[in-house]
Amino acid sequence: MKIAVPTRNSEVDGHFGHCEYYTVYSVNDSNQVVKKEIINAVEGCGCKSNIAATLQQEEVGFMLAGNIGQGAINMLSMHGIEVIRGCSGDTDKVVTDFLSGKITDSNEVCHHHGESCNH
Repeated sequence: MKIAVPTRNSEVDGHFGHCEYYTVYSVNDSNQVVKKEIINAVEGCGCKSNIAATLQQEEVGFMLAGNIGQGAINMLSMHGIEVIRGCSGDTDKVVTDFLSGKITDSNEVCHHHGESCNH
């Protein structure tokens, strides 16, 4: 299994479409992280970029995100990636908490800076 996290300064970026890069964790059958890679983010809105296809090619199955708009959620979902919203903090800890069952989806859609990210 692979898990992607939109990242800025080793923490979950508060806005999916504006992250510096994606940290991708490879996890074995024992729920242990065995590899950590970086995928550069493209500029612009996440739902209008090709990031979903790129992550799908990398066999990512989960996106652990902070704030994310419905358009990006839809795009990731169409590429077989399940989004868990409401994550924050150090990416390594977030992934460990997710694998331990401590993180669930917040079901909240991003309204960054007072505007809807629902493209």
